[in-house]
This record gives sequence, structure tokens and C-alpha cells, in this order.
Amino acid sequence: MKNITELRAQLSTLFADLKSGSIDVKIASEMNNTAGKIINSLKVELDYAAQRKEEPSIEFLKQSNQ
Repeated sequence: MKNITELRAQLSTLFADLKSGSIDVKIASEMNNTAGKIINSLKVELDYAAQRKEEPSIEFLKQSNQ
């Protein structure tokens, strides 16, 4: 995944797979946990930039041109 849009799409797919039973709950849980860590690290970067009154340039948060 290259950006937040792709992460969101993958999480939606993960949810659908979990709901249909085509993915193991433990695997889905670990994938969700990892996605949460990615999102939390982005929050830290954004909070840090806000405290410094800067506008961060975080490639991962830029929308896909697709």
C-alpha cells in the first residue's frame, strides 16, 4: 500500500473477508493491529507538526491520483 486511500481500501476488503468467513479471525486481528500502528504513527507526526506550527508533508497521506 502506498497511501492512506489504499490502506482504507485494504481494511474494507479485510472487513468483508472477515464477515464472509474467508479469513481467519487471528490473521484479520493482526492485520488490523498493524494498520492501527501505522495510523497512530501518522497521528504522532501530525501532532508534532501541529505543536511546531508546521504543515507536514507526509507522502502516505497524499491521495492517489487513480
